[in-house]
Amino acid sequence: MSGADAIKPGETLLSVDNVSLAFGGVRAITEVSFDIRKSEIRAIIGPNGAGKTSMLNVINGFYHPNEGRISFAGATRARMKPYEAATQGIARTFQNVALFKGMTTLDNIMAGRTLKMNRGFFWQLLRQGPALAEEIEHRKFCEEIIDFLEIEAIRKTPVGKLPYGLQKRVELGRALAMEPTLLLLDEPMAGMNLEEKEDMSRFIIDVNQHYGTTIALIEHDMGVVMDLSDRIVVLEYGRKIADGTPAEVKADQKVIDAYLGVSH
Repeated sequence: MSGADAIKPGETLLSVDNVSLAFGGVRAITEVSFDIRKSEIRAIIGPNGAGKTSMLNVINGFYHPNEGRISFAGATRARMKPYEAATQGIARTFQNVALFKGMTTLDNIMAGRTLKMNRGFFWQLLRQGPALAEEIEHRKFCEEIIDFLEIEAIRKTPVGKLPYGLQKRVELGRALAMEPTLLLLDEPMAGMNLEEKEDMSRFIIDVNQHYGTTIALIEHDMGVVMDLSDRIVVLEYGRKIADGTPAEVKADQKVIDAYLGVSH
């Protein structure tokens, strides 16, 4: 049993302790602390430039904090690279869709299974024997994700030909192919129309409930945030100004001032 498997729903899966991040003389994050509990949907919100994406980049190892620490599944991390975070069970989507545009939907989702494949490069080149059996097994898993996300009709379509909303869904599928314990979603509904947002909201809830995946998301649509989230942490200019349930955050005067830009 891995460290993450031993953690029960509602217990702390990831802890951010007094994390600070600076680029030269510019502080992106200043002494921020919060936690993410297993099986919850945790939102990170704030105005533009609040440090939200920088925080996700710290969590998945793309940035290394100047101060503070990150603990995941009971282990405090030293400096860690993104692929090491992925092997530990942290998957990520991005503000701007990061897919292989010339590859099909299925092949893009199969790319998310790379870390799960045990056969060596030589066997994978031959695509025979054990390597072929392994590929068939992983392809079956990816087909199940395709069914789950209701994108069967585009499974063989190059993703560069798909509308933006479907590309976002394919990127979610690729992240799910990693079987993550913690899924980081960076503005999963950016650029979507109302119908696409409703579909993506439903899939996020289904991922959380069906797979039991813990989710941390950045999203600017406050209606979506309030509907989806169990708890919300609010950043402004790289500092935490609020943390609590949607009802608590919505009523917090500092949050109201940050979004409206006025005092009341």
